[in-house]
Amino acid sequence: MYRQGVLTLASDIEVLARFGRALADPIRCRILLALRTAPAYPSDLADALGISRTRLSNHLACLRDCGLVVAVPDGRRTRYELADDRLGHALDDLRTAVVAVAADRTCADTEEKGCC
Repeated sequence: MYRQGVLTLASDIEVLARFGRALADPIRCRILLALRTAPAYPSDLADALGISRTRLSNHLACLRDCGLVVAVPDGRRTRYELADDRLGHALDDLRTAVVAVAADRTCADTEEKGCC
């Protein structure tokens, strides 16, 4: 978490809430799953996901703010990757978890939608 130029450790609850907000959007989920496989450049990600670069940029900013991805300078370009290898394992664990849900039910978001 970034506050006034100083990195601090977020509480367990805040970390989980940020992770949950990041995963609440299908595009951000697709970005995280793509980066789970390998680091990527924004233009390549936008093409692979079939979304505009502007839209991708907004989602990458959210994921950066949530602490899930990092931007790595690479010459004149910027490459994105998961902030920690353990995030890839966590995504795999979440993906393969068995969750029983009724097909006609949705997970209602009671608070205002937004990013991290």
